[in-house]
Amino acid sequence: MEEPEDTHTLVALIVGVTGMAGLSLAEHLKSVAAPSGPWKVYGVARRPKPSWFPCSFVDRYFNFDITNIEATRTNLSTIAPSVTHVFWVALQARDTEEASVAVNSEMLSNILSVLLSSSPASRLRHVTLQTGTKHYMGPIFDMSLASQLVPHESPFREDMPRLPYPNFYYALEDILASYSSTFTYSVHRSSIIVGASSRSIYNTLLTLAVYAAICKHEGMPFRYPGTRYTWEHFCDMSDARVLAQQQVWAAVTEAAKNQAFNCTNGDVFTWKSMWKVLSEIFEVEYVPFDGREEYDWVGEMKMKGPVWDTIVEENGLYKTKMEEITCFDALSGVMHFGFQHVCSMNKSRDFGFLGYVDTLKSMRLWVERLREMAIVP
Repeated sequence: MEEPEDTHTLVALIVGVTGMAGLSLAEHLKSVAAPSGPWKVYGVARRPKPSWFPCSFVDRYFNFDITNIEATRTNLSTIAPSVTHVFWVALQARDTEEASVAVNSEMLSNILSVLLSSSPASRLRHVTLQTGTKHYMGPIFDMSLASQLVPHESPFREDMPRLPYPNFYYALEDILASYSSTFTYSVHRSSIIVGASSRSIYNTLLTLAVYAAICKHEGMPFRYPGTRYTWEHFCDMSDARVLAQQQVWAAVTEAAKNQAFNCTNGDVFTWKSMWKVLSEIFEVEYVPFDGREEYDWVGEMKMKGPVWDTIVEENGLYKTKMEEITCFDALSGVMHFGFQHVCSMNKSRDFGFLGYVDTLKSMRLWVERLREMAIVP
């Protein structure tokens, strides 16, 4: 049995707690620097807690399949009456966007159903929903639709209308809006997320770290696998710490209720400038973009699983499989965009959130964190 909560205690349930955003959320909520912090924090993930996850970040950890309503009810029934805030940073990706809509809607609906049907009465007051810039671009990872998509012009703004394609981000926003008389919510649209975890589906930094380690191990050049356009034009990122700060700020700020906010670091970079920084961090030779010959990066990297196994073994790293921790296909798509991937942070600033991070400087911090966690060499 859980101990009764003080009625003034803020209790967070982080769904997707072992991902990049979830880990930073847990760390931030447990800090005295967090608004109303430190909070009581429960974490949910599909798999058992990894060895690199600090026990101090959560008061209790649950691992179960939230697509299963009975498992959700069984695991959360004892804590459901105490939860005041849900931080939704989970996602499952399927081959088609329609399938992604179905599975992600089911997960969110199951969690809300269990929390709101708790006895005594639910204390749930706010849900934060993390989505992303696919809101403005459409389902870019659905190969049956990708060639049809016409994204909005950048910089992306929160008041841009929805695109006429299926999108599980839209579906989750609509679910939360349907509960607007029961609790408040906020939507947080990230760019390319950078943080530390081996449990995130789209992990750009870890993908690049694995690529660099393989290049170093085999004496291969650390080549940029994108286009000259993305090499020279602007892009942005979302540091997991800024995401955590914005989500907690919105959860306790009246003016931010029932609003959607972009969440990026507040600056921009070019992949040319990023490649110089990454080459230095990973201790590989900087190779300027050439572009004179085709480079099947995705195809080549998909054959390097055994090389990564050797690197893990030789360096005593946390046991991972390359295909489970990298996203070569998705990152290649980003590096072949024909537009500048940039979001406006004006609305967020107007509402009072002023968090920011220097993107290029943050790379070193997160790589060091991945090394401390023994995920990369």
